[in-house]
Amino acid sequence: MTTQDDHITETVLRERARLRNFIRKRVPDPSEAEDILQDVFFELVAAYRLPEPLEQVGAWLFRVARNRIIDRFRKKKEQALPEIEDYSDEEPWLAGILPAADAGPEANYARAVLLDTLHDALDELPAAQREVFIAHELEGQSFKELAAQSGLSVNTLLARKRYAVLHLRTRLKAIYEEFDL
Repeated sequence: MTTQDDHITETVLRERARLRNFIRKRVPDPSEAEDILQDVFFELVAAYRLPEPLEQVGAWLFRVARNRIIDRFRKKKEQALPEIEDYSDEEPWLAGILPAADAGPEANYARAVLLDTLHDALDELPAAQREVFIAHELEGQSFKELAAQSGLSVNTLLARKRYAVLHLRTRLKAIYEEFDL
């Protein structure tokens, strides 16, 4: 009797070379291509845990690979306030864009205006993005803690926060430039 792990192993061994070549033709950086390949196989393992079996696993793997490649290219095209990739569990993104609270009256005024606009912009976000942003940035929870509480993967939470930050960046940009921060 073949186990689920055996099926996964067989699929990886059978498809790895073709999938790697597919990715490498589209992603010139070998380490980035390898990251995408690993992401695809990670999703394969997760998909095998679902109650419905995967049909046409090879086609499914290539579709996932194509989507991951597209995601990487989209990620590279975005501009920065502070880079979203620069935040970590220890140093939230918000702390990097707000003037210090003790930097004088002008900075305090700019901080207040930014926080008011931030509050309005948070209300515009989908609930899932808003919850992750608030939990990480304002409540100081780590992504690992949030994943344990919600049952969602860290990558899903990171993606939600990323979309929230992109929206907030857009909304705060004019004020940020007005105060020349």
